[in-house]
Amino acid sequence: MNYQFKVPDKKKIRVILDTDAACEADDQYAIVHALMTPRFIVRGIIAEQFNSYGGETSVEKSYQEIEHILKLMNLSDTIPVKRGAFRPLKSEEDTPESEGAKFIVEEAMRDVEEPLYVLCQGAITNMALALKHQPEIAERLTCIWIGGGSYPKGGWEFNLCNDYHAANVVFKSKLQLWQVPMDCYTQMQVGYAELEQKVRPYGEIGKYLFEEMQQYANSDMAFWTIGESWALGDSPAIGLAMNPGCGRSEERNAPTVDKEGHYYESNSNRKIKVFHEIDSRFILEDFFAKLYLNYKE
Repeated sequence: MNYQFKVPDKKKIRVILDTDAACEADDQYAIVHALMTPRFIVRGIIAEQFNSYGGETSVEKSYQEIEHILKLMNLSDTIPVKRGAFRPLKSEEDTPESEGAKFIVEEAMRDVEEPLYVLCQGAITNMALALKHQPEIAERLTCIWIGGGSYPKGGWEFNLCNDYHAANVVFKSKLQLWQVPMDCYTQMQVGYAELEQKVRPYGEIGKYLFEEMQQYANSDMAFWTIGESWALGDSPAIGLAMNPGCGRSEERNAPTVDKEGHYYESNSNRKIKVFHEIDSRFILEDFFAKLYLNYKE
């Protein structure tokens, strides 16, 4: 990557992205941002299911989307891409096959100095399965999850409701979890005009990011948008891993959740970090600057 600044090795972190990249149009921005961030040693990307929306082929769709992004960035064959579980958990005891979960376990158990962060930008299925396969990894990584409704009551939110059993597995574990719920991640508002100015001109990847969002935004699938802006809701995972100080959080007792996404107090003293505010301009401007520095003609 084309930077004059350097990140000391002792300040670098290992990163695994877990993303339902073909679900809509903001995962791609987060993936590209992560791959341009020199603090990150990106160990691999996992294709996450969005089965309730994309059907049984959702993982394969996400896998192909990730591969396409890597090709546009000239990073094919340099970043491992793994397929995650092809469906949500049917219960908290369920253990469907997941290449991605095994990859998380393998990376977490490596004896290296750089701390490991797993950035979950969709359902938290593969993280839950990794914990079930090898619970001791809970103390060997930090998981940043974009998901869940607003506290204290919760309610429907796509990522959580797409696999609420997996969410309960994670909430009940000892995993160091940073949760970014909907009231926080929707603060990542950006207008299409700004994206046309600051993203579209920069390389094949910039053109693709802008045009893919426009294609999706003008389809019947994006019924919730208001016409001229988007919330890049997965990007806080990148910002917080890069700079934990770019958000405001509180420590809470981990809840349990039902299939509608409602939170319930648990009897345990299990603590998680919940973010309520995010510095969207820090994250967006960092992304824009990195895209410009790497892809300007």
